[in-house]
Amino acid sequence: MSYYRIINGKKYDKELLDITEKLVKGQGDGQISVADAQQILEKVKDGNAYTEIEKETVSFIRDHYKWTDAADNWFRKEIRIWAAGK
Repeated sequence: MSYYRIINGKKYDKELLDITEKLVKGQGDGQISVADAQQILEKVKDGNAYTEIEKETVSFIRDHYKWTDAADNWFRKEIRIWAAGK
């Protein structure tokens, strides 16, 4: 099993992409909600480090998925606070 997914020649964290796809599929309006953002952040934090691959993956998720304004604001604030302590 690979830990990475290659998209356009770049490596991304497969688990982060998988959880994001699962969260937006099937129900609701397809946007990332605050509750979804909390699950994404928990996945980032599970290794207790914010790796370059995770940073690239979060950037990809932010650019390629719709976020509610509340989720976007919450996630930006929380990841900044958490990453500052790493």
